[in-house]
Amino acid sequence: MNEDRVKMRNEQWREDLRKSIPAKERAAIERTPMPELDPKERIKCYDEVNQGFSKEQAMHEATRCLDCPNPGCVKGCPVNINIPTFIKNIERGNFAEAVKTLKQTSSLSAVCGRVCPQEVQCESQCIHLKMGHKAVSIGALERFAADWQRDHGDQKLPEMEPANGIKVAAIGSGPSGLSFAGDMAKLGYDVTVFESLHELGGVMRYGIPVFRLPNHVIDYEIEGLRKMGVKFETNCIVGKTITYDDLHEMGFKGIFVGNGAGYPRFMNIPGEQLNGIMSSNEYLIRINLMGAGRGGDTPVLTGKTVAVIGGGNTAMDSTRTALRNGAEKVLLIYRRSEDEMPACKAERKEAKDEGVEFMTLHNPVEYIGDENGHVKAMRIQRMELGEPDESGRRSPVPVEGAIEEIPVDLVIVAVGVAPNQTVSKSIKNLETTRWNTIVVDEATQQSNIDDIYAGGDIVRGGATVILAMGDGRRAARNMHEKLCK
Repeated sequence: MNEDRVKMRNEQWREDLRKSIPAKERAAIERTPMPELDPKERIKCYDEVNQGFSKEQAMHEATRCLDCPNPGCVKGCPVNINIPTFIKNIERGNFAEAVKTLKQTSSLSAVCGRVCPQEVQCESQCIHLKMGHKAVSIGALERFAADWQRDHGDQKLPEMEPANGIKVAAIGSGPSGLSFAGDMAKLGYDVTVFESLHELGGVMRYGIPVFRLPNHVIDYEIEGLRKMGVKFETNCIVGKTITYDDLHEMGFKGIFVGNGAGYPRFMNIPGEQLNGIMSSNEYLIRINLMGAGRGGDTPVLTGKTVAVIGGGNTAMDSTRTALRNGAEKVLLIYRRSEDEMPACKAERKEAKDEGVEFMTLHNPVEYIGDENGHVKAMRIQRMELGEPDESGRRSPVPVEGAIEEIPVDLVIVAVGVAPNQTVSKSIKNLETTRWNTIVVDEATQQSNIDDIYAGGDIVRGGATVILAMGDGRRAARNMHEKLCK
């Protein structure tokens, strides 16, 4: 792959493009801001907040890329996209070729361009940062190219190997399962994806609000996989509807498990059983997947004063969804400082712009209910940062005697998830950890059972879309090496 990148970089049009603008001038160009809806207007609807680059904005931002001979951005990408090549194609206005480059390694470019944490992956390795400038807006350019394809005619299929007649299965239609399916289809395999829910997309559909990732974007990416020959079975719970042995009898020679981590976690503090306290999983699934509060007939709890507990992207999504669902005041309660928050900087900024109030260095210790058993207040403990924990973040410790009570009428708990064990428990002798994640070889994604590979949250316990996609690609590559021997 490195040889291919070097060959592409040495093509004459790339050399001419590099010479057309001196590197010093490119480095001096300011990063193009992402157009977005006005915060006061967007909290009244579920329209997509980030509007995407125009053609002129994309080409202008692409000129900032220095086309490095040893691009750090590629090393920072979990799916190894040839980033300089797709960006240089945007710069010269050849958007179709940019899409073709993306499709070589990514089955979900329009998704990744919207929700991947580029700031800690590809963009964190951009040479501009070492020069004291802002990184090239790689995610926005990826989104532009993918959206351009959707808006300009039929999907072009990536290069595909001839069909080999070998059947493989993916369990779960989230990012790891779809990435696996796309790569195996390109290699000529007969791929079927089994999804337990009635809609495809996994966490991308039920966990990420439509104002960040519209459903039509997910649908388009899945339709591209259908055109590649991937089959989909919904309402099918592997481990209940069908078993691992059934898959063998159906002729599947390799199985990828990517069924996610959909079980909520709570904090086990007094009053947590009160009405009006729910997990972020349930809250977002009811609204994102089932249309609650958006014209659907699925009920969902609402509140005037909503508290969201946690500091990750799911917590941010929950705060912003609560605003759109009619909350007058939304508080984000997080036990560390904002610097320790795992949520993306862009999401934190957008939440603040929309009016979310951050209460960092606070942690709930008790919920108080009214005479009807509904939460009416919460007691929160002020915290301070102590020594770093195993992750390197400074551990929060209570400030003695610093407890206050604040009124709330809805609490959304977003403090992590646990793996869905339906599949893993149904497969005899499959090795799992004490956290109920599946044990795999990190280099291959293969489990202790010869034909089972796994990736995404069922292995990691909680991860980003792009890391899950990287697992799916790695599993596909290594399963193919085993099956084609």
